Amino acid sequence: MKPIHRIARTLPLLALLGAGAAQAEPTLYLGMNGGTMERVYADEVLPIFEKANNVKVVIVPGTSSDILAKVQASKDHPQIHVMFLDDGIMYRAISMGLCSKLEDSPQLADIPAKARIKDQAAAVTLGVTGLAYNTRLFQAKGWTAPTSWMDLADPRFKDKVVFQSLPSSTFGLHGFLMFNRIQGGNEGNVEPGFKAWPNTVGPNVLEYIASSAKISEMVQTDEAAVFPLTPTGVTTLQLKGIPVAYAQPKEGAVVLNVAECAIANNDQPALAQKLAAFLLSPEAQGPALEKGDQIPSNPKTPTTDKTRGQVEAMNKYLETAISIDWDQVNQLRPEWNARWSRSIER
Repeated sequence: MKPIHRIARTLPLLALLGAGAAQAEPTLYLGMNGGTMERVYADEVLPIFEKANNVKVVIVPGTSSDILAKVQASKDHPQIHVMFLDDGIMYRAISMGLCSKLEDSPQLADIPAKARIKDQAAAVTLGVTGLAYNTRLFQAKGWTAPTSWMDLADPRFKDKVVFQSLPSSTFGLHGFLMFNRIQGGNEGNVEPGFKAWPNTVGPNVLEYIASSAKISEMVQTDEAAVFPLTPTGVTTLQLKGIPVAYAQPKEGAVVLNVAECAIANNDQPALAQKLAAFLLSPEAQGPALEKGDQIPSNPKTPTTDKTRGQVEAMNKYLETAISIDWDQVNQLRPEWNARWSRSIER
């Protein structure tokens, strides 16, 4: 009976040890885009932080709208600790009170002021929305590369334009707002864009798509000739063998950064801030650039022969890029979305 007694007495100790081990490795949840970004962060970036801090970081993949909805639904007891959102949606998250103030850190100090959103978010990767085109189809047709947002209305491309839906896509919103500007409008007045679209770009649009994920197959079948996209998105398609190239519109591309914030009221505030600071560091952004073509927001991030040209090109695009007044856009966007669904995609 004695051996049984000894075993029984050790069980509470083993349970305590197990509990201690579990407490020693807390879990953080990071909301971000799926696909290439998710893979490169899971494989190349987050293991560095996990090893240094004895913590597990689990990615919650989804579009910016998906992640925002998840955080909003559980804002009193958030399940996500840090989130990546397109900059326009990050403005919405901040206005909803979903983000904590980013704590001062050497990494945050390295981020240029133009890559920060108020005092609650900062870009982790830089980007712009411009135009992309099907190089194989352009070569076969003898078409010259697009140079303007108004090329979306060129009769050459009848039934060959693929355009992302305004309610669900930042790319589509950017493309429409640039078209609207060319028509004489601005973020406070989209009447010129809505009025001109049905007789200019509209007849050229083969399909309005909910996200850009469908573009790769539509290029491969030569259904898609030209569409709004980012240089990083183009690079991702090129690496898959898809015949596309990026074209910088003469009117300027539109700034599209991916920003991060630490979620307000999360249950690991200190660790969440530590993760947020790490993700702004060259240590994190270097592998994201090298392995995933994510253009760094931290100017101290090293480049290689493989990546130097990408970073230099992005810096060039950003010199003439248009910044959107997101506070105004987010206030008016529900009305635009309803009108778009009713009059453009009807």
